[in-house]
Amino acid sequence: MSRARFAPPYSPRFVSFLVRPEPFRSGKAPTKASTRAQASGSAMSATFRASIFPMSGARSRAERLAATLVSSPVLSRVTGRLSDLRLPPPVLRRLLRAYVRAYGVDMNEALLPLEGYPTFNAFFTRRLRESCRPVCAEPGVVTVPCDARLSSIGRVPPSGRLEEVKGRDYSIEALLGSAADARPFLSGVHATLYLSPAMYHRVHSPVDGVVRAWRHVPGRLFPVNPAGVRSIPGLLTRNERVAVFCDTGAHGAVAVVLVGAANVGRMSLAFADLVTNTDRGAPGVRGEPASPVALARGDDLGAFNLGSTVVLLVADAGLVAAASPGDVVRMGQALWRRG
Repeated sequence: MSRARFAPPYSPRFVSFLVRPEPFRSGKAPTKASTRAQASGSAMSATFRASIFPMSGARSRAERLAATLVSSPVLSRVTGRLSDLRLPPPVLRRLLRAYVRAYGVDMNEALLPLEGYPTFNAFFTRRLRESCRPVCAEPGVVTVPCDARLSSIGRVPPSGRLEEVKGRDYSIEALLGSAADARPFLSGVHATLYLSPAMYHRVHSPVDGVVRAWRHVPGRLFPVNPAGVRSIPGLLTRNERVAVFCDTGAHGAVAVVLVGAANVGRMSLAFADLVTNTDRGAPGVRGEPASPVALARGDDLGAFNLGSTVVLLVADAGLVAAASPGDVVRMGQALWRRG
């Protein structure tokens, strides 16, 4: 075990242990896998596939124990409160500068200078300068909803089960919390996107459409990193998550699922009064807008507090992938095009 001192919940070292999707060097994105896994039903990043290949023995048990110990929503709630503390400005600036250096955050994209953020969470959920993320306007395109590393992309099998790791899968019914909501996506397309601590953490609409409903599915908050995915079966269906359901004229039903993780217990929606993992409000809410909520590609959809995962489902079976597993993608670029 490392002899390093315990890192506070908002330090770069602690955050990277819990939420980084793949190993990477400070300030640099992981190198692209030399070969990409391509399968008829799904394609998963070769780098991520290798890092989450099941292990056995004492290390596997230790990873499972570590993931379980940090999965309590209460722990993430405490971390959220710490990230909202208004620290003395010199202390906060020093912390933020260390974070920016550790992860190579591009502050040229940020709407405000470092001194403009009153809390760590305000910095983490920062907005970008206008035009930093141009949104693809081509017809028939579904765009990337967030800055991320594309872990997998492919077709949803008729069984409705997506590969999590080699030899292990999960159902989109369990992911969405409803068989009826999962039905339109059978034989459609899916993508899984992992956000690293260095990335922009707001989620945007990938389509032009209307919000039909949303569902908050309570759960644990296991770390979404290689160790967590290796050791916790069905992790994406066990963590707390929020699914947003949209109707579109061009692509049919669309679901954008924000999946929480350790230290990422708080997720919010831009168009509804929903904030997860707080002391207020009833868990497990399914909501419908009182009046239509129209969205255009690139419009605000929601936000994470400290990075995690987005699973995107689209009913349109005629879409062709415009990005490959392992790619680092940016909000607004084409993810699928009409075939």
